[in-house]
Amino acid sequence: MEEEFAELFTDEVKQALQDALKDMKNPVDVYVFVNSQDEHCHYCDVTKRFLEFMSDAAPKNNGQSLLHVHVVDKAKQDDLKVFEEFNVERIPTVAFMKGYIRWTGAPLGEEIRALVETAVRLSLNESGLSQETISAIKDKLNGFVKIETVVTPSCPYCPYAALMAHMVAYEACKANKCNVVSEVIEAYENQDIAEKYQVMSVPAMAINGSVEFIGVPTEENLISSVLEKQTQKA
Repeated sequence: MEEEFAELFTDEVKQALQDALKDMKNPVDVYVFVNSQDEHCHYCDVTKRFLEFMSDAAPKNNGQSLLHVHVVDKAKQDDLKVFEEFNVERIPTVAFMKGYIRWTGAPLGEEIRALVETAVRLSLNESGLSQETISAIKDKLNGFVKIETVVTPSCPYCPYAALMAHMVAYEACKANKCNVVSEVIEAYENQDIAEKYQVMSVPAMAINGSVEFIGVPTEENLISSVLEKQTQKA
């Protein structure tokens, strides 16, 4: 396992992370949910180590990284309440914003790009979504929505879908109505979810339990589907 992921922790990768994260302005909290006593969680340790590696590459303020990594260990009794608070059931999970933005499964491979860009946009308080989309979220999105984006580490298009869904959740919270959960699901680690949605190609996006898109949707189509599928109860 150590040799398998050795390429993630090179000086070259660290330099790339430093370049990608250099625009961060404000601190961002990211939570990594693991179980140190679960020998079957093959990606728990590498996920934790990569987030810490990423934090080390992020800009510093008074010697402290702007990316604050919180490791939440299911093997520790005191950490169980955080699992409940974030509504996390699977490991590893990487979560921002109380879990409204999350990866279920290791955000490695191509998903590193979405992970980095999410951190940067949260730090800058800027989603990158169009003003039309932001206005639609503020004015029309009043029900609950869960967006599940099924991805694989080798998919070059998946990060675009993941990031777009995450930013919809972010804008909902900025509008003081945290009613969108954006969950990016790594298919190989969560095969039961991929099978439930009969995923044959990624990215696949399900909204409130119904597959709506195969491939990366346009921003306009995504928000239209989100508004159409919103429900009154979480």
